[in-house]
Amino acid sequence: MKKYFGRIFAVAFITTLLVAGCTDEFAEINTDPDRAKDAPATNVLAFVIRYLSATQFDPWKDMNEVSTYAGYVAKIQYIDECRYQFRPGVVENNWYYDYILLNNINEIKKKAATDGATNLMAVAQTLEVVVFQIATDTWRDIPFTEAIKLNDGILLPKYDKQEDIYPALLAELKTAADAFASGGTDALGDGDIMFGGDVELWQKFANSLRLRLAMRISGVSSALAKSTVEEVLGNPSKYPVMESNDDNAFFWWPGASPYEEPWYTDSKTRDDHGISDVIVNVLKSLDDPRLPVYAFPAAADGEYRGFTIGAAAQPALTTISRIGERFRKDPAGFTPYMRYAEVMFHVAEAAKIGFSTGTTAQKAYEAGVTASLEENGIAKADIATYLAGKGKFDNTLDQIYLQEWIAMFKQGMEGWSLYRRTGIPKTHYVAPGSPYSGHNTPPFRYPYPANELTYNQANSKPFVDTVVDDFWGKQMWWDTRTGVH
Repeated sequence: MKKYFGRIFAVAFITTLLVAGCTDEFAEINTDPDRAKDAPATNVLAFVIRYLSATQFDPWKDMNEVSTYAGYVAKIQYIDECRYQFRPGVVENNWYYDYILLNNINEIKKKAATDGATNLMAVAQTLEVVVFQIATDTWRDIPFTEAIKLNDGILLPKYDKQEDIYPALLAELKTAADAFASGGTDALGDGDIMFGGDVELWQKFANSLRLRLAMRISGVSSALAKSTVEEVLGNPSKYPVMESNDDNAFFWWPGASPYEEPWYTDSKTRDDHGISDVIVNVLKSLDDPRLPVYAFPAAADGEYRGFTIGAAAQPALTTISRIGERFRKDPAGFTPYMRYAEVMFHVAEAAKIGFSTGTTAQKAYEAGVTASLEENGIAKADIATYLAGKGKFDNTLDQIYLQEWIAMFKQGMEGWSLYRRTGIPKTHYVAPGSPYSGHNTPPFRYPYPANELTYNQANSKPFVDTVVDDFWGKQMWWDTRTGVH
């Protein structure tokens, strides 16, 4: 469901990076009279949503790297990133983007606290969890408890382990969920360019995120995962989750430059990406009707043909399928934070492993598959055929994971995390053109930025030292796979 942006884009970015603002100690001569010192909280909210969408779901991080680590996308020209030959500047930028976002979210929280704005505070807490989850799932152990504490005199924050970060994020989401449930009356304003000021949709997003994080750690912290899932699903009136595709947490881009969907913007001048052989082959094996939505047929012969992720050589470009129109050819396209389909696969997994969910694994699985197919425009008759055929529930976790992985196309970080946690799809592989030898699985993690060792060495070095070949070494806390390296 596309959201309306109103006049917010005219004013939303009058202060783009609050972290770069002047302090009281600067002389008056250093104050720019044409630059706003303070922005309304709703304007900062608009900035955060747009900036998060533009930096974490863009070609540089998502298409080049995490979507290739997830098995969705292959580079067909300038293949280096698919081979894990990273650009240090991109790594630095992605680190900075996360903490720039967190600084701005902190400004929203301060304004919300001053104004007693219950709903705005809960929205800020939800977004803070989104950003911290991305950061910890990218690097594992990161500055957390001492992050964003410059005003407290902390210039060099300590690192926290992911084992401590995830429970803290779940606690913050519960605080947000309880705040939403309290019935705050403050309006979010024009800056809510994701849900158009609909507080209930933010509430559903927050509780759905609780399911995501809980199931992510279900193999390493079963008690916390179980209590979280059962609290949320056991009290739908207080803790509602997404109930249909109308609740999807999608940021719909306006579609006019400079506010075009990032994958589309890249496609206007670049032809560096194709669909991967991993996802094409999975969809073909299932006679999956999403294949022509996810991919264009190859120009040479009309076949759907993916390319090797991180191949040693470039392909004949006309033989490879490109990413489908819905995902890359719409300037007013979407950036997906979370889908209803994902929620139902979490419910299916929870039911399968014995958590109390109020439904069965089969019903939740079928709801998840149906939601994904409907989202991609598949007709009802074809959905019924699929669920009676190769998509028929077989009562295994592997099938739940595989359908979740298919459904989360364009959510590269989540697809990569699902693979790291489950090893699904089983057909994924190490890039054959990788300069790193001796590994049997795609990357565990992202390299730490070099500047952390330069400027925050005392805190970062023990964690940097656990990294092997930039991308491997210490697995994510929730990655319980054995025999991978």
